[in-house]
Order: sequence, then C-alpha cells, then structure tokens
Amino acid sequence: MALGKYVKVAFLNHWNLLLFGAGAVFSFLTGAPDVVLPMVVAAELAYLGLLGTHPKFQRYVEAQEAKEKRSAGQQTTEASFNRITAGLPATYLDRYEALRKRCLELRQIATDLHQRAPGVSRTPLEQLQLAGLDRLLWIYLRLLHTSWSLERFFERTGEGEIRADIKRLKGKLSEFDGKDLSPRREKAKAAVCDNLETSKARLDNLTKAHENHELIQLEIDRLENKIRTLSEISVNRQEPDFISDQVDAVASSMLDTERTMNDLQFATGMTASEAAVPELLTRELEQPEEELEPPPLPEKRSSWRRRRRQRDMEEL
Repeated sequence: MALGKYVKVAFLNHWNLLLFGAGAVFSFLTGAPDVVLPMVVAAELAYLGLLGTHPKFQRYVEAQEAKEKRSAGQQTTEASFNRITAGLPATYLDRYEALRKRCLELRQIATDLHQRAPGVSRTPLEQLQLAGLDRLLWIYLRLLHTSWSLERFFERTGEGEIRADIKRLKGKLSEFDGKDLSPRREKAKAAVCDNLETSKARLDNLTKAHENHELIQLEIDRLENKIRTLSEISVNRQEPDFISDQVDAVASSMLDTERTMNDLQFATGMTASEAAVPELLTRELEQPEEELEPPPLPEKRSSWRRRRRQRDMEEL
C-alpha cells in the first residue's frame, strides 16, 4: 500500500505526465501505435518502479506529507490561540502576558551575559529552548482557558438546584411505594426513576468538575513556577541540553493534566488535536520595530520663521 503511494506521487508529477502524454501522442503520429505505445508504457512502468522504490524519493514524499500536516496543524493551532485569547478575561490574559514577558526579559539577560563571555559561539537559550518554553506556555494558556471555562460552567449549573430536584424526585418516587400500580402508573414510576438517575449523574459530574477545577488551579500555579525557574536557570547555566531535558521533564509531568483537559471538552470546547504548539515567545521577537516618522511641526515652524525673517529684512 505504501509503495502505491510513492508510485502515485511519481506518476502525478507534472513533468512525468507531460512526457508520458507526449510519448502517447507521438506513438499515434508514427502510424504504428501498436508498436510504439507499448514501448512508451513499458518505459513509464520502468520509470515508476525505479523512482517509487528509491529511498531518497520515498523520504522526499514523506517529508512533503509531514510538511503539509504541520502546516494544517499550525493553522488549526493559530485559530485555537486566537479563540482562547479572545475569550479569556483580562485577569487571566494579564497573568499569561506577565509570565511570557518574564521569559522574554530573562532570555534577553541570558543573551547579554552570553555575548560577553569570551570564546562562546552558542546562545544559552537558542531555538530548541525557545520551542520548549513555547510548549510549556501553550500548556499554561490552555490551563487558564480550562479554568475559566469551568468557572463559567459552574455559573450556569447550580448545585443547589440539582440537589433540590433530587429531593423532589425522591419524594415523588415514594408516592409509588407499597401500592399496586396500573400499567400507566408503572410507566410514570419508571419515568421518575430515570429522571432521578439523570439528576444524580448531573450532581456526580458537577462534583467531579469541581475536583478537576481545583486540580487545574494547582497545576497552573505549579507550571507558572516551573516556567519561571527554567527561565532563570537559562541565565546562570550555559547548557542548552540541560535546559531541554528540564523542559521535557516538566512537559512529561503535565501529561495527566493534559488528559484531564481533554476529558473536560464539554466545558472548554478544546480537542486533543489542538496539541500542536504555536510560536508564543518567538512571534514577538520576529516582529520588526515600527519606524516612527518625526512630526512635521518643527519643520513648519522653522520655515515660517525663515519667511518672517526674510520679510523683516525686506522691510528694512
């Protein structure tokens, strides 16, 4: 099946289609298509077999597929990032932005210290480390979004109302006890029982959501402290590999929390496919600074003053 994929890519190459079509047309122009056309087809099959089984070509096809998947995933993640930041309240956004700016400030300090060190050619927080911090910041932002989504869920779902429904339904169910019930009353009792079980399930779900919200809050504080620590370590330690290992260790420790976030899709709207990481630190670093044009007012004043002096000289 995999070989068929490579052969298909080789056949659909525009240069191959052009040459194969030209060969087929030429076979008819020769007046002996029954002789020439089989030769063209045989040459095409040999070409496809040779190219489709070539390891270098197979690696090229795999790389192109991976590139397309990354591009599609990046677009989805950017849309998720915009949706999350647009929905978060100012308090959560300020908390995220303060942490991100802290990482940027410490990165600049690390870069300045590194540039002053003699005989060092690599930056302490190079691209791999930036990507690692982007990954942790993305988890942090998603945690904030999950916490805010749960808070809105709690506002719309009242625990007291659910408990009141359970109490009312239990009272209603007691009315059927100890009585000979007609088929109609049996159906009514079954409906009350089903409604009672649904209300109990709602209460269990709400209790679990409160427990998850508490866990999310603790993980937000823990991850925030971890990111600050890793940013500070980058200032003192000129060991990119060590920092990468620390980033991976922190990210691995968050796997259970990420599973919890995936289980809370009913409140957050996020899916597991949104695990791709957008550029959070580097996007600001790559933005060119705007060049502000000087205000035209001083020039106008000087021109006005020159004209005034010239007129005074002419009057003299």
